[in-house]
Amino acid sequence: MSATGLWVIGTVADEELRQLLRAAAEAGPPAPPAPGVAAELEWWRGVAGESLFGDPAAGDGIAGEDAYRLCRFFDSCRDGSDAVEDFREAVMDRFRPEDKEGLFAAAARKANPFWALAYALGPDATLRLPGWFGDFLLDSRQVRARLPDAEEALTLTGARRREVVERIHAWMTGLGDDPDHDADALLDGPLRVLRHAARTGQGVAGHTYWH
Repeated sequence: MSATGLWVIGTVADEELRQLLRAAAEAGPPAPPAPGVAAELEWWRGVAGESLFGDPAAGDGIAGEDAYRLCRFFDSCRDGSDAVEDFREAVMDRFRPEDKEGLFAAAARKANPFWALAYALGPDATLRLPGWFGDFLLDSRQVRARLPDAEEALTLTGARRREVVERIHAWMTGLGDDPDHDADALLDGPLRVLRHAARTGQGVAGHTYWH
């Protein structure tokens, strides 16, 4: 059975966030960043303008070795320790499924939706998004402070948006098993939640994981 990658973003009240952060602090510090992140980030900047896949129009959408290297880099940026995974679960337990404006979820078989988005946007736009490669925790003040950067990274039109959508589909086809993934939702859904949180004075959390 193959894995499914997920990226979930939801609103959380500030008081709930404070309680969760106090509990996390008692559990100990997070794992240090993996070695070599800075060097790999520079490598990614060097290949960001290239396609890491064959030409789907020619029946060749196969991922090249650089695509797998980028996967390894993204994976190295994620803290998968038991304490952090438990914290992610505790945060997601606070999400309210009935709040349609305040919840976004993307899933893809064999592919991580955030990784597809990051590949499509490139490193500089990706680093303008909240948190660290899809994982973030913002209180209401931080939401308002970070929203302009997220809007700059994700509010795309015309040729730039078409390019990003095509690159998302290339990732979902070459590395995943979801060629018809809703690429527009990966751009619009996170902004919808962040804007809703800003309007309603709530915090926001985002997490990536495999199921």
